Amino acid sequence: MGNKKPYTPNARITSALRQLWLRSRERAAALKRDNYTCQSCNVKQSTRKGHEQKVVVHHNKGVKWDEIREYIRKELLVNEKDLTTLCPKCHDLIHRLDE
Repeated sequence: MGNKKPYTPNARITSALRQLWLRSRERAAALKRDNYTCQSCNVKQSTRKGHEQKVVVHHNKGVKWDEIREYIRKELLVNEKDLTTLCPKCHDLIHRLDE
């Protein structure tokens, strides 16, 4: 039971990013724009029993998952030594001083 890693695994980062993508306004807008229809073969998404068909949204430029995970790990999921607990008021004050 006690195999907890000292850092957030890549799979967990990828999963969180995927959930964000699946619920994004950009993805929803692309599906709506294309009328939930494959732009290659014109098959339409369907939930009708026996005729289920899914469509997915493709990134034309690709997604550089390794670079995204590396950036998140470098800038957001830093070592606990580089983190400090603050109240919202002090946190806002520090950010105003950084500007």
